[in-house]
This record gives sequence, structure tokens and C-alpha cells, in this order.
Amino acid sequence: PIAVISTSLGEISVVLYPEYAPMAVENFTGLVLQKYFDNVPFHRVEQDFVIQTGDATGTGKGGASIWNNNDFPIEYTPKLRHYAGALAMAKAADGSVDNLSQFYIVTCPADSIDRASAQNLTDSGLPQAAVDTYRAVGGAPYLDGLDTVFGQVYAGMDVVDAINAVETDENGKPLEEISILTVNVGTYSAAPAQGAASGEADSVPDPSAPSAA
Repeated sequence: PIAVISTSLGEISVVLYPEYAPMAVENFTGLVLQKYFDNVPFHRVEQDFVIQTGDATGTGKGGASIWNNNDFPIEYTPKLRHYAGALAMAKAADGSVDNLSQFYIVTCPADSIDRASAQNLTDSGLPQAAVDTYRAVGGAPYLDGLDTVFGQVYAGMDVVDAINAVETDENGKPLEEISILTVNVGTYSAAPAQGAASGEADSVPDPSAPSAA
């Protein structure tokens, strides 16, 4: 399954992973069918870290779920990590709420993991394949195990980068509103050359994977 997130700056296409994050994907796609995300702003942009949205109140303090607005637990798997372009659930900073509707996309650049950081990841026991992927594409390995990764951008990272670069206020809110216009859920028109679930570091899809036509 895929989702095409149409924003006021362009389209972001993501592959979803229901086999590893079934509740997160079910909730996301269910909210899409309810058109919950239509016209919802990106309320938080932390440059070279994350862009965050999914709160219909636009404040970052709200959210909803398909389960009578009850939150649901974190779904962690070592198959999916916070590489650049990862789609992940956002939870309340104070830990009072796990997952509702807010989500973010990781925007850490490729040079965000230097040699010393990579060595620290290796020393901490992270599999070498994952360390190599973090070095190659960037990401936020310190979030692994804390939030649910349930998707990965495979087209439209230029749009993600454009949102990442906007001017914000001191709270990270864009000075000029950037919003999701609509989200559409579908499937690949053909299988990607490398399955994203096939290995430890494979949650970055093949860049030649077909677009969401």
C-alpha cells in the first residue's frame, strides 16, 4: 500500500508497512478515508530534523484516532528505522498520549551521521547494515524504538526538503501556512525492485520504484 500526500508545495508519495506497523497503518488509512487530514497544516518544522502534521486543530496539541479517539501503542520493529524520509507517528512530549493522528517525516540530511557517530552506533550494537544506511541517507537513529515508523517516502523528497527549508517562528511553526490538501491511498502499480521488508536496512525503497500514478 502507498499514500500520496498532496500538499500546498507538491506531492509526497510514501510506501506503508502494515506488516510491521498494522495499527499505525490502519489508523492512518482510516483517517484518510474520513478525510481527516484534508487542509491540515504542518504545525512544526524543525529544520534538518522533522516536519510534523496530522493535527486538525493546527496546534500540535490535538489529534484523533479511528478507535473512538483512543491512542494506541508504539509498534517497534528493527526492520524499520528513522532513516531520512521515514514516516513515523508522533506522540505527546510529556508521554501522556502515545499515538493518535499526528505524524512526522524525518528530514535529517545525508551528512547528519558522521564517522564518529557511526562508530558510536556500531559500538552500541546497531547492525552494520543499518549503520551503513544511516551514513548513506541520514536519519535520526536516536528515535529508533521510541516512535512507530510506518512508512517511507519514495517520491517527493524534494517537496519534503522544501517544507524543511521554510521560515518558522520560535516554536517551529511555519510563518506562511503549508497544508496537506488531500491524501489518497492506493497500491504500487508494480512491485519495487527491492522489497522494503527484505532486510535489516531495507526500509529505504528502491528509488526506481514506480510513482503513485
